[in-house]
Amino acid sequence: MLSFFRSAEVLMVQYAHYHRDRRNIVTHFVGIPLIFLAIGVLLAAPVWSVGGLALTPAWLMWGITSVWYLSRGQWLLGLATSVVNGALIALAHQLVAMPLPWGMVAWQMGVALFVIGWVFQFIGHYYEGRKPAFVDDIVGLLVGPMFVVGEAMMALGLLGNLHRAIERQAGPVR
Repeated sequence: MLSFFRSAEVLMVQYAHYHRDRRNIVTHFVGIPLIFLAIGVLLAAPVWSVGGLALTPAWLMWGITSVWYLSRGQWLLGLATSVVNGALIALAHQLVAMPLPWGMVAWQMGVALFVIGWVFQFIGHYYEGRKPAFVDDIVGLLVGPMFVVGEAMMALGLLGNLHRAIERQAGPVR
């Protein structure tokens, strides 16, 4: 089986090994949504009319990634991640439709959000003292949004079995 198709538990535990410092996790709550939003902005054009709906590469990306999240064996986590990512893509389309500050064009805003998001990521990994997970496994780029949503859900007392598996295998957050 390809590594791309591992279960959410296996993926989340592997990702957690790179994210046990609370400061790193907090920076990811800012950086990962900014990066996903930036990608949405950059993929908000062209717009195709399909059955009266406006379809963009950003919505196609969201659909494909949502299928992946929903098929990792943690339905609630997959659904929550898809909803959060869908909200970010909808926001990206709203931002592109607005007059932008300082005479920016959409691609410049997308690049700026992307760079700012990665700055947060690298600050977090400085605290962690470890490289980002995607350096060792490119699938980590997909796991990041799921990890942030999962951390929020676990903080709310949800996903107890997954939380226990992560702490048992990767250790507690420091």
